[in-house]
Amino acid sequence: MILLHPMGAYHTLDLELNRKFSLRKAEWDSVSLERIDLACDPTKSADVAAVIMQEGLAHICLITSSMTLVRAKIDVSIPRKRKGFVQQYEKGLAKFFDNVMQAILRHVNFDIVKCVLIASPGFVRDQFYEYMFQTAVKTDNKLLLDNKSKFMLVHASSGFKHSLKEVLQDPAVLNKISDTKASAEVKLLENFYTMLQCEPAKAFYGKKHIEKANEAQAIETLLISDNLFRCQDVNLRKEYVKMVDSVKEYGGDVKIFSSLHISGEQLEQLTGIAAILRFPMPELEDDESGDEED
Repeated sequence: MILLHPMGAYHTLDLELNRKFSLRKAEWDSVSLERIDLACDPTKSADVAAVIMQEGLAHICLITSSMTLVRAKIDVSIPRKRKGFVQQYEKGLAKFFDNVMQAILRHVNFDIVKCVLIASPGFVRDQFYEYMFQTAVKTDNKLLLDNKSKFMLVHASSGFKHSLKEVLQDPAVLNKISDTKASAEVKLLENFYTMLQCEPAKAFYGKKHIEKANEAQAIETLLISDNLFRCQDVNLRKEYVKMVDSVKEYGGDVKIFSSLHISGEQLEQLTGIAAILRFPMPELEDDESGDEED
């Protein structure tokens, strides 16, 4: 089926789960292909993880903007806590907590995940959190210790997956996720502003200045808004894609900011494109034409 529409118009199609479909485009640029890769592998974009638990039962989940993936289910029989069997109970609970901790280490990629929710009824989450970090200290587990600030303890009515819905409706959780989802971008933008203030010859914004810095292979980190890849001018979109490819080719890092987050909005106020340079380029400071043209 071929659908021809004027620019800006759209058509809706129904796509069924697990049903294959073909998506054709006259030209696939590197930015589009990278987004397709992210969409096809949810673990690459799942920057929130959740551990929904109760005594003896836990689900380790990865959460994307469109789906929740259960990566592991831990179901351990724990002896009842009664007189004369306290030691067996504590041993069973420790075994359960250890299984949950190992599942977190196995399934949560802390390079991508910015927030880990630990949810349970009662004090199970607090007991597990204490066990996990006491163990991390004993075993010198740098991965857990370095990412301790990413964990958030919240209430859930049970350890079953459906309890995740109520957890994600908690306003405090929503605020935390919103902040952490773009925490890397926020920090990078703060670094840019600091550089702009302290070493202005190493921080520039505006298309013309960035192009000149890129020609000199001076860009260490490129900050660019995803809005620039949706502009109406096709040739201009191609120029931005070419610039992204060029910066990567010269060994620079590229961060694409979402225009839906406050950090993306702030970058939009700086023309939507900025860069931190490897070395100072004071000659660009003297060239005011970049800002004026942008």
